[in-house]
Amino acid sequence: MIDLFSGLDAWVAVSLVLALTFVLAFEFINGFHDTANAVATVIYTKAMPPHLAVFFSGVFNFLGVVLGGVGVAYAIVHLLPVELLINVNTGHGLAMVFSLLAAAITWNLGTWYFGIPASSSHTLIGSILGVGLANALINHIPLGDGVNWQKAIDIGLSLVFSPLAGFIVAALVLLGLKWWRPLSKMHKTPDQRRKLDDKKHPPFWNRMVLVVSAMAVSFVHGSNDGQKGIGLIMLVLIGIVPAQFVLDLGSSTYQIERTRDATLHLSQFYQRNEATLGEYLALGKARSGDLPEQFSCNPQQTEPTISALQTSLQGVTDYHNLGAEKRVEVRRYLLCLDDTAKKVSKLPGLDARERADLDKLRKDLTATTEYAPFWVIVAVALALGLGTMVGWRRVVLTVGEKIGKQGMTYAQGMSAQITAACAIGMANIFSLPVSTTHVLSSGVAGTMVANKSGLQGGTIKTILLAWVLTLPATVALAAGLFWLATLAIS
Repeated sequence: MIDLFSGLDAWVAVSLVLALTFVLAFEFINGFHDTANAVATVIYTKAMPPHLAVFFSGVFNFLGVVLGGVGVAYAIVHLLPVELLINVNTGHGLAMVFSLLAAAITWNLGTWYFGIPASSSHTLIGSILGVGLANALINHIPLGDGVNWQKAIDIGLSLVFSPLAGFIVAALVLLGLKWWRPLSKMHKTPDQRRKLDDKKHPPFWNRMVLVVSAMAVSFVHGSNDGQKGIGLIMLVLIGIVPAQFVLDLGSSTYQIERTRDATLHLSQFYQRNEATLGEYLALGKARSGDLPEQFSCNPQQTEPTISALQTSLQGVTDYHNLGAEKRVEVRRYLLCLDDTAKKVSKLPGLDARERADLDKLRKDLTATTEYAPFWVIVAVALALGLGTMVGWRRVVLTVGEKIGKQGMTYAQGMSAQITAACAIGMANIFSLPVSTTHVLSSGVAGTMVANKSGLQGGTIKTILLAWVLTLPATVALAAGLFWLATLAIS
């Protein structure tokens, strides 16, 4: 990390510090904005004292980030079209990063101030989409090419269906608990427990389940949401100091050889499927010298790109031995080959075995481009963990008392938290960003309906309004800021 600022102009170094500060501020805000949902039920049900719940939630958020990998991080990054990712320069990178972060932070702070459980995931995704669409308008690119719409649709579906699943599954879990133990004390609210049993805390086993499931929610939240911060920092580093971060300079000789071999196997794969893919990829028609000066990702240029990449990596055992421009070039080739392979995998005519082979080749191609330095992971983990420890009170009250017409029972808290932990954990496995806020709030609402407690119309309308408005508001805000920033730079 010490070498991060070496050789940078003063204004670039200052911009880099500000950009990294913005990202870590976003994660800090995410900590007290989203993680309040993770501890809301355990605090409301008095299973843990607030200071202990928030502290341990921060610790488990930290662990979730450190151990969570980078799959979700690059799912967020690849919302931007590959053309924007490969052609970004320092000025453009600064405009992009500051615009989307300013929009995301503004919306997050506003919804937190009013105690509304809005989604940081929606906020961030809306901001990225806004930048992509604004970039398309400014550069006269069709809007269909301004965003990676397939990735946006995949993420959108996960964000839509995860709260619906949370609502239904949490309701079913509660109904199962009521069927299994209809007279159990776990079906009491904290107020009923205090008045009827003269007890402050839940029954022992209910308390244990509440605590463990709350920490599980914190861990998977750290893993999912922390990766979004990691993805943002990698956007910052690649955009502002590309020479040091476009490729993983810590890659071993074996990893580089594995990447080079993947290009050879990819060429063989395309030749093997020439009857199906020959026309789409112009196999046998394009030559090595056909790559245009202004490089762009074009499936018709696949063979020249493979040839150029193999030439660039010939004899390379350490990425440090490549010059700065050559590293950027190699990354462009790798991203374009991966992008084309992804499109090819969706074409009709390939059998399941061939698609599986292509997916494995894509992982090898991106092994040295989809990474994060350890200091980035630790910095995001610390920001998210520390943010967890402040500002939680507003959202706890909303989740505990203002979603349903009656207070939350212990069984409802357990049902919502277990459902949220499982749903977010599954999303992590498939590298899909989801909203802890949406899943948990929907789970609580589902248990209220299953418990026949009813829902508070005012609160539900406010939450739904925030959910509906988040995407268009952040898209518009980020797009406007990016347009202004681009004007200022030009």
